[in-house]
Amino acid sequence: MICQKYDYFIFDLDGTIYRGNKLIPLSKETINRLSSSGKKIIFVSNKTTDTAYDYYLFLKASGFEINENQIINSTTVIKNYLSEKFPFKKFFAIGEQKFIDEISDRHLTFSDKENEIEIVIITLDRTFNYDKLEIAARALENGSKFFAANIDDTCPVENGEVLDAGSIILALEKRTKRKLELHFGKPSKFMIDEIRSRLKFEEEKTLIIGDRLETDIAMGKLMGIDTALVSTGVKNSFNGNNQINPTYYFNSVADLINSNSD
Repeated sequence: MICQKYDYFIFDLDGTIYRGNKLIPLSKETINRLSSSGKKIIFVSNKTTDTAYDYYLFLKASGFEINENQIINSTTVIKNYLSEKFPFKKFFAIGEQKFIDEISDRHLTFSDKENEIEIVIITLDRTFNYDKLEIAARALENGSKFFAANIDDTCPVENGEVLDAGSIILALEKRTKRKLELHFGKPSKFMIDEIRSRLKFEEEKTLIIGDRLETDIAMGKLMGIDTALVSTGVKNSFNGNNQINPTYYFNSVADLINSNSD
């Protein structure tokens, strides 16, 4: 079994462990079996529509044998950075209310007044509209910082995929001729640093498992660890120019404990 080769595992959540509110078949059994055998596990998500604690509660209620400190999402990473580098600044976010509340909780103030916005933040927003785009654009034209919690183009849901931050970032870059300055989700250095602060791993004994080439697999390459791409999440584009190739291709996370996998 592949799992016997590794002692440390980094799992994506959406599209890898669950899709929407539905667990990927055998994901719970796989995680619990790894945990019971002494493997060290951490979960990393670019999704910001809920808190890391919300994701923990969902997994715990679903029967996963985990603790709260094993969950990281990109909100956690960006709010730590902002509270250190930009305390008491005014920000505007194309993002949902839970995300805005978490950023505000770190001594920053939300504003939708373009002339006082100092930081624009982009992330997944299922309430996105043209008015939000224009507020962000005008603030950027006024010189606001241009950050993103994540850069995913889409997010997997039960019946397909929905528009995510990457598409909005591209629209704003074209609209304002500004380039995104920093992002804090996978595969950023900020996310990697947060993972390393929580999981003291040995590179040659670590595997990252995710559904997205440009975030999960790319981050594994940057970290110098093996990677596994699952087919239960987003649809990845493969072409001859693609330099992001996983170590393994899995049907799902269950392949980790499938005796036929090697």
